[in-house]
Amino acid sequence: YFSRSFTESEQDAELLNRALFGSGEWPLRDAGAVDDETIAFTAKSRLPERLHPVLERALAGWTALSDPVPGMAEVVWALKRGGAGLYVLSNAGMNIEDQLRRSPAYEAFDGVVFSAAERVMKPDARLYRTLCDRYALNPQACLFVDDNALNVAGAERVGMSAYRFDGDVEAFKKALASYGLALA
Repeated sequence: YFSRSFTESEQDAELLNRALFGSGEWPLRDAGAVDDETIAFTAKSRLPERLHPVLERALAGWTALSDPVPGMAEVVWALKRGGAGLYVLSNAGMNIEDQLRRSPAYEAFDGVVFSAAERVMKPDARLYRTLCDRYALNPQACLFVDDNALNVAGAERVGMSAYRFDGDVEAFKKALASYGLALA
């Protein structure tokens, strides 16, 4: 999706995706091991020169293309009104705050922990523990929500309840009640 948004042909989208988003360096970015300058440098070495400007636009603009899940902001705000503490725990690069600020639910969150700043990624138990330690959270009192099964398993491994979100907001709302969370 991201690569297609910056290119004019399917072939160029595939080249950009392999060189950038599908590269071995991209997860290292989220782990805080490389910066965007290094990502650009290595991706350029795998792309024809004519796509270098496209690469620069993609690096600068891909986060603006990350749209919130329809209906999820309302759920977040309803949880907040119901008294829930809400935190973001994300495998993300250093610019995650810019991306989160565009979210209609950003102001509802009580804290943010992201992998690049901590130099460890989910499902590593250390990242979940960092969240709990930083915000004085009891893991047994937390419900972790993620679309990635390994990340869900990582949360359960540290004692959190966990829900694998598959994009179905209505199913998620129903599941919240089983965890004792009220939507106000």
